[in-house]
Amino acid sequence: MSRTSAPPDLAQIFEPIRDDLESVERQFANHIESRVELIPEIGRYIQKSGGKRVRPAVLLMCARIGGYRGEAATLYASVVEFIHTATLVHDDMIDDAGVRRGREAVHSRWGNDITVLLGDYLYIKSMGMALTVDSLELVRLLCDVTLRMIEGELYQLTKTGVVNLTEEEHLEIIRRKTAYLFGGCAQIGGILGELPAPQQIALRDYGFNLGIAFQLVDDLLDYTADEEVLGKPVGGDVREGKMTLPAIYLLQQDTGRARTLLEDMVQDRTFTPAAWTALRELMTKHGVLEKAYERAVSFAEAAKRQLAGFEPTPEVDALMALPDYVLSRDR
Repeated sequence: MSRTSAPPDLAQIFEPIRDDLESVERQFANHIESRVELIPEIGRYIQKSGGKRVRPAVLLMCARIGGYRGEAATLYASVVEFIHTATLVHDDMIDDAGVRRGREAVHSRWGNDITVLLGDYLYIKSMGMALTVDSLELVRLLCDVTLRMIEGELYQLTKTGVVNLTEEEHLEIIRRKTAYLFGGCAQIGGILGELPAPQQIALRDYGFNLGIAFQLVDDLLDYTADEEVLGKPVGGDVREGKMTLPAIYLLQQDTGRARTLLEDMVQDRTFTPAAWTALRELMTKHGVLEKAYERAVSFAEAAKRQLAGFEPTPEVDALMALPDYVLSRDR
């Protein structure tokens, strides 16, 4: 696949808000503290597992565009990181994914009962944190985004094992599970910066399209990444009964051998190394990985177009570079 030849460095992109991101890390650690020792223990484990912090970074940079540098930005950035973390621990358990970022998933280490309650704790904690700032508008926005994410997970579960999933159905899952949170982060930043309504909407749409591109690249990495670099087994989607764009596009090109392979993997959950190799060969033959990548490019470009009405600043430049990073990432 033809990706950006010189991928942008994420640390360099985040340089304008480096101090604020460090504050977010500290707030995450402080707010995860509890008299129940298990909660901060798992919280520290999750935090040490790494993560790109793209969502809080988007919020912080969008707030900076409006000139806002107050403490509410780092607080809300911490809130969205709590929400995102809650979805990860629940999703890994639902998918029975044993590894996350190269380490044991929370449910694999502590069990499903504890993981369910931890995810619930993180959701409620995030809303409690948001309520410490006197803005019901932002709390409502966060509640709406969180509900859409949960709806997306439920919708995806109804489509598990469905081989004939359409592209639009898959994009609807992505919108709910991923894009609305990205869009919400950007919109919160714009609201904190008291930007005009059209610019707030432009930032929201920037985040929304960036989120779709981010997830489409995630889908691709499940077929193309180096397993050690990715930090989890490749082929996880089909093992879990999920059709993503590469598989959807392949069925449009090959209704014979490809359908048989995907029915075995997705529908019947029969996965073998030989079948995986055969599936990858068919994808290469029909060029569906390139086609899926170009779809991700289209959303990344749509994100960039939303920034056309903003004057150049270090933060706008960083937001402009972020879609290129998303397209070039290998994990």
